[in-house]
Amino acid sequence: MSKALTAIGLMSGTSLDGIDVALLETDGETIVRRGAALTVPYGEVQRELLKRALKDAATIQTRTGRPGVLSFVEEESTRWHERAVRAFVEKEKLSLSKIDIIGYHGQTVVHRPEKKWTLQLGLGQALANALKVPVVYDMRANDMVHGGQGAPLVPAYHRALVAEIKDRPVALVNIGGVANVTVVGTDDALVAFDTGPGNALIDDWMKTHTGKAFDEGGALALTGKVDAAAVQQFLGDSFFEKPAPKSLDRDSFASISLKGLSAADGAATLVAVTALSVTLSTRLMREPPKSWIVCGGGRHNKAIMQALEMSLPNVKPAEAFGLNGDAVEAEAWAFLAVRAFKGLPLTYPGTTGVLMPVTGGVIVRPR
Repeated sequence: MSKALTAIGLMSGTSLDGIDVALLETDGETIVRRGAALTVPYGEVQRELLKRALKDAATIQTRTGRPGVLSFVEEESTRWHERAVRAFVEKEKLSLSKIDIIGYHGQTVVHRPEKKWTLQLGLGQALANALKVPVVYDMRANDMVHGGQGAPLVPAYHRALVAEIKDRPVALVNIGGVANVTVVGTDDALVAFDTGPGNALIDDWMKTHTGKAFDEGGALALTGKVDAAAVQQFLGDSFFEKPAPKSLDRDSFASISLKGLSAADGAATLVAVTALSVTLSTRLMREPPKSWIVCGGGRHNKAIMQALEMSLPNVKPAEAFGLNGDAVEAEAWAFLAVRAFKGLPLTYPGTTGVLMPVTGGVIVRPR
């Protein structure tokens, strides 16, 4: 085993929930130790600012554009991430001088795989300067330069997580703003892709129709009735006809109308779309998974979990396998940062459609 590094991963991604921070000790190939984790929730003002950023980002044509509030949000978001790291190390009584590297995802505001570019707001050099720790950021871009979708990037970490699980294939589903799946095959081969909407549309629906940021525990969806016609409208989208690998923007399905539905029926319908999208993903797999490990915020939604349990075998939350389902993506960004630092591949043809395994990320050291 090559030298292990102590890394912090920072994930905010496509959701507007907050910033996940996680500690990982790894050599970039195996997991030496999974450490503590912390979620720093966004406040209402922060969420509204990010929503404005998403709206302004919809107009840009290149990843260097920063119209409207984007430049301001990028600076503010970087400071939010700095504060999240400081809160984490203070809570865990750690010293930043003991951290070798930070993997910084940044806040996704645009993901356009069809145009071969993506944008995650975040000033990596400013974060490195503030924390006095090397930072790896912008990890998706190089994959897209080499023909990939730029997502999902977590499969390399998923494979390391299930190294001890011998009953293969095993699927790991992450239900964040967008849902994605990784299948680790009997031969350790990876197949991964976005399956469809995750929590983002449900959260947006809840905010508009109830004023709440999300459907806690899926309580509202459990009281609603699924509108089958609306589900079919979603599943009729051309995305579901595409072969894997494939990826989505957070708002890819935002134009589809649920007009006329009650708050509960809309929540139930969107839950059904998320769960059915995951179930239908099996059509793109070489071997049906023997078990499904669910990570991300979606596993807290009982309506989503019940729907998955009805249609897939051995569906369990990450915790049933000794994992922290809220921390997996942040841990993955720590893992990927170490891989990038060592020049190891982050993505593969079977995970993003990239032409060959490639590394990625921009590595910056504090000035």
